[in-house]
Amino acid sequence: MSPGHEVTGLLLAGGRATRMGGRDKGLIDLAGRPLAAHVLAALAPQVDALLINANRHEDEYSALGAAVVRDPLEGFLGPLAGVLAGLEAASTPLVATLPCDSPFIPADMVARMRVALERDGAEIVVAHDGERRQPVFMLLRTDLAPDLRAWLEQGGRKIDAWYEEHTIADADFSDVPETFININTPDERDAAADRLAARERNQ
Repeated sequence: MSPGHEVTGLLLAGGRATRMGGRDKGLIDLAGRPLAAHVLAALAPQVDALLINANRHEDEYSALGAAVVRDPLEGFLGPLAGVLAGLEAASTPLVATLPCDSPFIPADMVARMRVALERDGAEIVVAHDGERRQPVFMLLRTDLAPDLRAWLEQGGRKIDAWYEEHTIADADFSDVPETFININTPDERDAAADRLAARERNQ
């Protein structure tokens, strides 16, 4: 069985990116490519299908090679609205979610999360960096979509509050802390570009 068997990868790019001055973070240039393209390139070999949750610049995201799904509920309700979009659009029983601004995910990320899911009989797996959970790095069952939609429609917003209502498991990524490097400022983008260049030199 391949590591991504029956898993859809969902890139979360539907936020407002207020810390980047309102610019669409996933489309910001990083080393000559959109930031989201780096994440998709790392995720694609690990899954059977790809989706991007985006609420603007849909044509530009679609050009990256994945179907684009908008939040199904109005009002920028946070990352869970994007998760719901992916759960409702996916044709696989599992969805792996990642933010659009973390370009250094490991090649076995989905496989590790799937091991934790099956080991603990969980509904949701959340990545753990050794100190805390990283809540938008998840592997979850697609059949949670009706529950999530109802929760959002009733006013729920906090991602950790929702998944605490379900059977969850942690996947340990403390050995690869760069997984959770994200880009919120121009300085962080420049540092990420330097890291990418260093990787290429060492290959």
